[in-house]
Amino acid sequence: MGDKNYKNGLIYALSCAVIWGFLPIYWNALNPISSLVVIFYRVTLMTLTCLAIQFYRVRNIKKMFVPMFANKKKLRTYIIAGILITMNWSIYIWAVQAGYVIQSSMGYFLEPLLVCLFGMIIYKEKANKWKKISLGFALVGLLVMIIGYREMPIIAIGLATTFATYTAMKKSVDLPPFQSLLYETIFIAPITLLIVFWMEGSGIGAMATGGSGKFILLLFVGIATAVPMGLFSAAARNLPLLTLGLTSYISPSIALVLGIFLFKEPFDIIQFSAFAIIWVGLIFFTYGELADIRNKGKE
Repeated sequence: MGDKNYKNGLIYALSCAVIWGFLPIYWNALNPISSLVVIFYRVTLMTLTCLAIQFYRVRNIKKMFVPMFANKKKLRTYIIAGILITMNWSIYIWAVQAGYVIQSSMGYFLEPLLVCLFGMIIYKEKANKWKKISLGFALVGLLVMIIGYREMPIIAIGLATTFATYTAMKKSVDLPPFQSLLYETIFIAPITLLIVFWMEGSGIGAMATGGSGKFILLLFVGIATAVPMGLFSAAARNLPLLTLGLTSYISPSIALVLGIFLFKEPFDIIQFSAFAIIWVGLIFFTYGELADIRNKGKE
């Protein structure tokens, strides 16, 4: 891997992480438009954005969709993956608008550890002792939240589980990100589009609840989703997985800071302890990734 490719990949990865990290400001700015309306618009406009990008690349509608129906098993994967990513987006947008940015950031700290666990269970991947230790720390961090508050951190668990499951499913799909996202959302988009028209016609949509200013802001939701996805894909082609994995911790870190200092969410000793334990786990996880790369280099 050349120095130029690595430098470009790092720029893409950092740009992606920063955009994802600051997106809670955008989602929060859409208030008082309800999270449900935002979710329907996001799926619809994301699909249209991907459709436009793919048509620009391929310039042939038939060729755009032939791979989607080439394999029934993969078609099922696209549909299920679309449901999962929609659930993840829905939980995240609702959580941010409802004032749970900190717990949302915890979900994305837990996600890479859960991906590792799913790899062990589903794909029978072997995890070295450092990664197993990191999973133990993640479990302890969750237990601190559960015991401290006497309730499950549903938002964090929901975000981590849906995105980790989505990531595990995507391992069997080798497609460019925009093409993959198009296939995953194309079956849901007609439903969300009809709901959008019905909501706007019934006076409960974005225009009625948010006014023209917020409505125009909402129309950028497809771009706000597609741009970081494209940057992430470009980064993945030019960076080692370890570097890509390390940069993925930047976005939830930014979200955590925003939650505490910008949105003024409460951050008590229980949350701090849980995050500290999970961060220690991430250190072990990163060291385990580095150990795996070194071992592969010796083979």
